[in-house]
This record gives sequence, structure tokens and C-alpha cells, in this order.
Amino acid sequence: MTTSFPMNGGDGPCSFSKNSQLAREVLDGAKGMLRDAIIQNLDIKIILSSSTTIRIADFGCSVGPNTFIAMEHVVQSLKDKLLQVTNSTNNIPEFQIFSNDHVINDFTTLFQSLPIDRSYYAFGVLGTFHGRLFLSRSIHFAIVLVLYTGYLRFLKSCTSNFEVVNAYVAQIEKDMEMLLNARAEEIVEGGMMVLVTPFASYTRLMNFFGMDLVNEISK
Repeated sequence: MTTSFPMNGGDGPCSFSKNSQLAREVLDGAKGMLRDAIIQNLDIKIILSSSTTIRIADFGCSVGPNTFIAMEHVVQSLKDKLLQVTNSTNNIPEFQIFSNDHVINDFTTLFQSLPIDRSYYAFGVLGTFHGRLFLSRSIHFAIVLVLYTGYLRFLKSCTSNFEVVNAYVAQIEKDMEMLLNARAEEIVEGGMMVLVTPFASYTRLMNFFGMDLVNEISK
């Protein structure tokens, strides 16, 4: 991937921060499932045995407040998991959150919406998430909001050439394989990654993601 297409920066009428309601609705709708996934699957005992800091990566953060609203929920869910396992609010680890997007993403606008009363340390990480961004076995929890299918629906409405549509699907599958391969190297033992998508019709690609992720983790 050599070309970047970040969301519109700033806070004007055409900016992503003022036109990100779909992403907000997707994240709001996934809150319950996200918490359940953390409670049921994150191996906090293994994580705490080797680290006093929990590192969270938000891939494709874009701009606006959505990413930090989602991160507040992730941190609270992790605290709930800690309470469930340790039955204590003492010795809660520190949290680091890494917001990732393209190099030319408007990180200035993004961090202007950073909550003042946050319970974590925030960092920006520049670069495409289709490749490695972090040290091996350094990330405990990763989240990726997947909105490719909206583009595919738009593409299908604009062309009857199935070869064109299939070529884009094949490219998306390739991109996602690269993403998953990179995350498989970066996520620690006992950690997890969550893919959030609003489209039930995304079965073909999600089946691909799931099998690829299982295969990579099993290595």
C-alpha cells in the first residue's frame, strides 16, 4: 500500500469529525459485544505476569472524538476484567493507548478531543496498519474498525463490471491478510484483537479474516 487516503481533517462542515455518525453508531452498537469479548477471552493473568502496563492499539483512529469514546469503554472493560480476576481495585496497571492512522492524518485535531480526565496515557503512531508498527509481542489489546463494505456497496452501485468489483474484493482480502499477519507478530500471548464491522453481508471477508487470524495465532 503506497497511497494514503485519510479522512478529512479539521473541524469544518466536510470534516470527518463532523461526519462520522456511522462510525459512532457502529462503535456504540458494539459496546456490549466488545465488553463481553474482553471479559470472556482476554487472559489477564498471563498479561499481568509479565507487564505492569496494559498497551492498547486503536488502528485507523482517524479524527474526532469517536476513538477516545471507544477507548474509554475499552479501558473500563479491562478494569472490569481485572476486578473479576483479582477481586481488588488495588495495584491497577497503567494504560497506554496508541492511536494509529496514516502519516498525513490530522492528529492535531484528533488530540484536541483528548479527554482531560482520562485514566490512560495517549500516543500517536503514524503509518499504515497493513504493516508492522509495534515491537514483537508488545500489544495487549487491539481494535480495528472495518468499513470497507460501505465502499464495496458504493462500487457495486456504480458499475456492473463484476471483474472490477471482484478485483477490489481480492485487494481488500490481501490488505486484511497483511493487517492480520502484522498484528499476529505484535500481540502478546493472552492478548486479543477485535474487528468491528457494521455489515452482516460481510460474511465472505469475515470468514477469511477469522481463519487467517486463527492460523496466524496458532503459529
